[in-house]
Amino acid sequence: MDLSQPSQENVEYMIEGIKNKLKMASAAAMQASAFSVDRYEDIYDIYEVTMNGGNLSISQVEAIVSELGRLRQK
Repeated sequence: MDLSQPSQENVEYMIEGIKNKLKMASAAAMQASAFSVDRYEDIYDIYEVTMNGGNLSISQVEAIVSELGRLRQK
């Protein structure tokens, strides 16, 4: 997947990847369609940290989920 170009498809791909990596129990509550391509760079940064972070601590997971919550469209 080429993530160098902002698109809704790439946003959805990254959100799904983050949810899978975090093994989120409430993953259904975080719909990829709730995120706008306007926040692409922020989502991409979170994706990179999540996917390249190895095993994440509970506090890291909580921080990532909190940041994603902030980026969701209202």
